[in-house]
Amino acid sequence: MGSPTAVNRPSTFVEAVVEKHACGAPMTRAPRPGDIVWLRPAKLMTHDNTSAILARFRSMGATRVAVPEQCVVVLDHDVQNRSAKHLAKYAAIEAFAVEQSIEFHPAGTGIGHQVMIERGHVRPGELCVAADSHANMYGALGALGVAVSRSDAAGIWASGMFWWEVPRSVRVVFEGSLPDGTTGKDVALLLCALYPDDVVGTVVEFDGQGAAALSRDDRLTIANLTTEWGAIAGVFTEGCAVQAEADAGASYAATITFDLAAVSPHVAGPDTLARAVSVGALAPKRIAIQKAYLVSCANGRLSDLEAAAAVLRGSHIAPGVSLYLAAASSSVQAEAEASGAWSALIDAGAIPLPSGCGPCIGLGAGLLEPGETGISASNRNFKGRMGSAEARCYLASPAVVAASAAAGFICGPGASATTAPERRITRHAVADPSIEVATPAEASRITGRLVAFLKDGIDTDALCPARLVYADGASRDELARAVFGSIDPSFATEVRPGDVLVCGARFGTGSSREQAVTALMAAGIKAVIAESLAPAFRRNAWNNGFPAIERPELVRALRLRRPDASNTAVFTNEPITIELGWLPPIARDLLAAGGLDAFLRARSAKDVD
Repeated sequence: MGSPTAVNRPSTFVEAVVEKHACGAPMTRAPRPGDIVWLRPAKLMTHDNTSAILARFRSMGATRVAVPEQCVVVLDHDVQNRSAKHLAKYAAIEAFAVEQSIEFHPAGTGIGHQVMIERGHVRPGELCVAADSHANMYGALGALGVAVSRSDAAGIWASGMFWWEVPRSVRVVFEGSLPDGTTGKDVALLLCALYPDDVVGTVVEFDGQGAAALSRDDRLTIANLTTEWGAIAGVFTEGCAVQAEADAGASYAATITFDLAAVSPHVAGPDTLARAVSVGALAPKRIAIQKAYLVSCANGRLSDLEAAAAVLRGSHIAPGVSLYLAAASSSVQAEAEASGAWSALIDAGAIPLPSGCGPCIGLGAGLLEPGETGISASNRNFKGRMGSAEARCYLASPAVVAASAAAGFICGPGASATTAPERRITRHAVADPSIEVATPAEASRITGRLVAFLKDGIDTDALCPARLVYADGASRDELARAVFGSIDPSFATEVRPGDVLVCGARFGTGSSREQAVTALMAAGIKAVIAESLAPAFRRNAWNNGFPAIERPELVRALRLRRPDASNTAVFTNEPITIELGWLPPIARDLLAAGGLDAFLRARSAKDVD
């Protein structure tokens, strides 16, 4: 933890939850941004990545899970894969769960986050983590939902705890109420587009009268997409019976006031969430689609399926369009069957898939082919994520997806207003004595050839595609050749061992997949410097002993010199030197140890001594 101070200010929600779940040495004061703390989460969810986590667990020298009741396994990602090798992997995961007395849910039960909520594992005021980037969804129930890496998950199995850097908090005040025909998805898409850099690396606290008036499903969708917004977590502190709450007068890095009454149906894309256009403005362009998707943990609940069914009941999918349908869980599907929504969608021509991630993550049936355009109710439309990198993908609410599938082009169900919320943001000056300005410590340096790729929002699908994420036997060569394959195919042939990569804002946004880091390492990249780093990527980098550093002033200067690096990688002949002393102590310790596995082995040996 950071240096103690006599100053004790009011706590934000996240600081209150951290204090509740802190373990190890007693705290001398309330936690503050920048503190490194060890936390004991109430729950940890893992999914298909359990097999890879098991390998890390064993590499730490562990044989028994420390707190079995803390852990839940839900198989949900590659559930359509019926190959003998994959089924054997699933069987081995189940056997491990049984052996360790861990709660286990087989393929077809549903998407892990939805199952966690349905089974009552997520409670207000608790810290619940998952080895998956959409753990943010738990914030809809007033919990702090945090994504952890595979390394972290293995460490939690072994010790029951993990390290965490307390983040800054941003307050989002919702005013008014949503007009008829608009949803939490429209709110989330607008937040991502209007404020792309305002919450990166923070925890977002949603409050205000508008937040309390939102339905639970709308809150689930908004909290879910705070991942794509760049936040570490998103928590609703209004409308939930929270057991931990922010103090009056708590200090926030920024406050965003957002008028829900001004929201209209929107579509994000193509291939980015940083651009959203009202349906009313987009419909006249008659953008033809070939595939549509009602899937994912973002919008696969009963209210979502009923909204789509209301649009499609009595009509049919347009010729040349395929609509793929998967409920967020088998329980949701049963509810939709009972309400008639499921049969209405099937009668309209929807193609049912098992409850799970499927096409949302680019696995199984219905993927986008080269030249196709799709529209999805899921949470990501990164280039190549849902199929070919030569396809285009848009995101929208279930009703807009259904209307588009019926029309054959992107449109909404009836007239759609073109108004959008006015952008209003108030920044608070940082006057808190517990937030210290970083100064470089004595540490080693890294020097390498400068490779500039200053495109903002480079995502984890561009660093490592889904086809390799769940191929546990993927070789280093395969990982190296895949780096930037969807956005700069020539990169793999030009990169050299020892190169230092300098990137733009929000680098590594998207999935919590650890291969986004190990693929760069396999390609020979020695370190990454970015204007800003996605929280999961930064954590994964440090846990793998890989230097990842935020130096916005360096990137801004480089943009002036190398404007040619905004959309493609530029390999220079100039060296660049970075100071590892700019990293926080925990990062320097992890780098010195060679990663979290070795760090925890050394820590365990020290405890034994």
